[in-house]
Amino acid sequence: MDPAVALIRTTLNTASLLAPGPAGRAAFALFRHPLRRGRLRPHERHVHAQAVTERLAVRGKPVVVYRWGDGTRPVLLLHGWRSRASRFAPLVPRLRALGLTPVAFDAPGHGESGGRTTDVLEYRELAFRLQERYGDFEAVVAHSLGVNAAFLALRGGLKAGRLVAVAGAAEVSFMPAAFCAGAGLNTRIERRLRWLVEREMFPGVADVAEYFDATRRPEEIDLPILVAHDEGDDVVPLDHAHRLKAAYGDRLELLVTRGLGHRRILGEPAVLDNAVGFLAAADRTAGAA
Repeated sequence: MDPAVALIRTTLNTASLLAPGPAGRAAFALFRHPLRRGRLRPHERHVHAQAVTERLAVRGKPVVVYRWGDGTRPVLLLHGWRSRASRFAPLVPRLRALGLTPVAFDAPGHGESGGRTTDVLEYRELAFRLQERYGDFEAVVAHSLGVNAAFLALRGGLKAGRLVAVAGAAEVSFMPAAFCAGAGLNTRIERRLRWLVEREMFPGVADVAEYFDATRRPEEIDLPILVAHDEGDDVVPLDHAHRLKAAYGDRLELLVTRGLGHRRILGEPAVLDNAVGFLAAADRTAGAA
């Protein structure tokens, strides 16, 4: 285990016995704080260097935005937790070959953006900001936490023709549970963290699950969806993908992989082939119409 995570586990679990409130508050602060930034990998550098970059700010934190292309037919790319936009490097040339303009950002506390904390609501806000700049999206391609942000944004009015969701959770309530499990935090802290997430991140919402879970009210997200998920995902179990399939029925295509886990699936050639084929089908459908 990462020494920092081990120290957090011991400190907070011990503190929760005497002061569950402060321990929960500390867990909430860490919940929004990626402990490390994903680094630019050698095979990503060429595509990363080709991007046109610009700057935005969300809640006072500087955010780096990347664009490959002139802005025509934009596709929004949403990276996961402790990741960065450059993880989509294998996909970018394929999208350009379809005449699409990939647009992405490094979330606060990630990649080359400033700040130390972020949450799914900042992802959503940035998605809307980019829609204001580039117009409606041809598609959204999201990984991990980015999938939750995509569903939140689409339900809130983000316009997109298709959604590719890779290794995402079906319920927003999964996030605090997964955080506590990964850090080895006890159930006392998890209950407090869940309460703080609902109160601090979603104030005024009586039923957070009803409002934000991707499986609820699927009729509000009326677009074709491709879900890719690995059967051995050790971060988000495969049953999340099956629950999404049950909710969206024939509108959702499910691709289950083996041996790729939670992160390698994003760059797997077979997954990229399926994603590109799924997005290209939109052109064929439009041409037939």
